[in-house]
Amino acid sequence: MSDKTTFQDNLNHLENIVEQLESGEASLEDSFKLYKEGMKALKTCHDHIDKIEKEMEVIKHDAVTQ
Repeated sequence: MSDKTTFQDNLNHLENIVEQLESGEASLEDSFKLYKEGMKALKTCHDHIDKIEKEMEVIKHDAVTQ
């Protein structure tokens, strides 16, 4: 997934990976690849949430100081 994907795109991708892993149909090697891909998507989601939280704190701070 590219860095320009949306939060929702990453979340959907992560859900798809979980479904594939839970199905039990992937080989061990493919499962490991899916796991790594899922961890990358999860980190991207967390980074996006962190960015939004920081922006919200700035907005909150600006509103209080006005």
